[in-house]
Amino acid sequence: MVVGDFPIEVDTLVIGAGPGGYVAAIRAAQLGQKVTIADKGALGGVCLNVGCIPSKALIQAGHLAQQAHGNEELGIKTENVTVDFSKVQEWKGSVVKKLTSGVEGLLKGNKVDIVKGEVYFVDKNTAKIMDEKKSQTYTFNNCIIATGSTPIEIPNFKFSDRVLDSTGALNLKEIPKKMVVIGGGYIGTELGTAYANFGTEIVVLEGAKEILGGFEKQMSQVVKKRLKKKDVTIITEAMAKGVEETKDGVKVTYEVKGKEETVEADYVLVTVGRRPNTEDLGLEQVGIEKDDRGLIKIDKQCRTNMDNIYAIGDIVAGPPLAHKASYEGKIAAEAISGEKAEIDYLSLPAVVFSDPELATVGYTEQEAKDAGYDVKAAKFPFAANGRALSLNDSDGFMKLITRKDDGLVIGAQIAGPNASDMISELGLAIEAGMTAEDIALTIHAHPTLGEITMEAAEVALGTPIHML
Repeated sequence: MVVGDFPIEVDTLVIGAGPGGYVAAIRAAQLGQKVTIADKGALGGVCLNVGCIPSKALIQAGHLAQQAHGNEELGIKTENVTVDFSKVQEWKGSVVKKLTSGVEGLLKGNKVDIVKGEVYFVDKNTAKIMDEKKSQTYTFNNCIIATGSTPIEIPNFKFSDRVLDSTGALNLKEIPKKMVVIGGGYIGTELGTAYANFGTEIVVLEGAKEILGGFEKQMSQVVKKRLKKKDVTIITEAMAKGVEETKDGVKVTYEVKGKEETVEADYVLVTVGRRPNTEDLGLEQVGIEKDDRGLIKIDKQCRTNMDNIYAIGDIVAGPPLAHKASYEGKIAAEAISGEKAEIDYLSLPAVVFSDPELATVGYTEQEAKDAGYDVKAAKFPFAANGRALSLNDSDGFMKLITRKDDGLVIGAQIAGPNASDMISELGLAIEAGMTAEDIALTIHAHPTLGEITMEAAEVALGTPIHML
């Protein structure tokens, strides 16, 4: 007897269970929709399993390993520091497991149906979800595509045991003696710094004139200075040409200033960006429009050119950030429910977990000027903050961008310890339409790094207390 593939009807089908998809599914369910979420991989997507979370765990472990060596300046000396890297990896895995099981609990608690398998569109209201054993048809009123992105593989650097993408670098069994990092963007800088803290000799090959190209030069310079203290070699305007794999390592060839050079290492890590996962979904079956980079075109409510199909996260324009995907997921779910939500990226922060950390939100000084604003850039150094000095971590600054005529906060940049946490106050200030005076009049606890925000606001007002 043959069992027919009877379609399962849902209000909303979410494709992809990363930070965009699972958040969209939960919000849609909260709004009364019957939701199915499908993913061929693990719940939590790249971010929770092989991205944001495990990389931050490894970065933290690297910081602790570095601190364990002591600090003679503070009178702290240690001997024979050892790192059991298998234990580090075991701990990192436990962090990931807690979060992914938490996501599963949240989805089930919101009555979202979880399906494992690959999704292929049949038409604008129908899709097949396939695993190794079967294929099931689903019909839906609305669909949210949240399939994320994949590391870009560059010519002559095919990923292997020795040529690593970010996932491979996060799952090494041992601490390498030497590693070449191709690409000095945020992923290369974060993972390169983590391994440098474990004692790996790091060589960064960056094609542009500066590392961390998405950030202002004065911010990236703070990180560059600290990387040099860790004996990280940074070679800019370098073009990676090829790699020769040996039994226990790699030989990387690159070109700089017209001259060909080679460097040998245990591994080479390739971090030159990510490409959207928009292939093999059958988007052409539905006629969903993409741009020349393969990104799906959307409107202010994350709606594609098909009025019942939405797209969010790395597969649409904008930086490939987990919190951007989550934000868009909520917008799409609310739009489906008839709410007037629409995307506004002004207070979208970007963070690099470098050493020290970098964070930016809203306009930079140059972006504000280019947009036609008459602005004031008020800068306050971490070196003038008591808490930063007591942490023995006082490199860096905060820069507050305000409109000259009314003091409205329209941007902020931070290079310094805990920048990733500090940026949220500035994001709230921008979102709430606050002025420098509003921040300056808010009493900040002492001694904290948060005081730097108040101090920068006072600089903007021309009344700084702890700076001449």
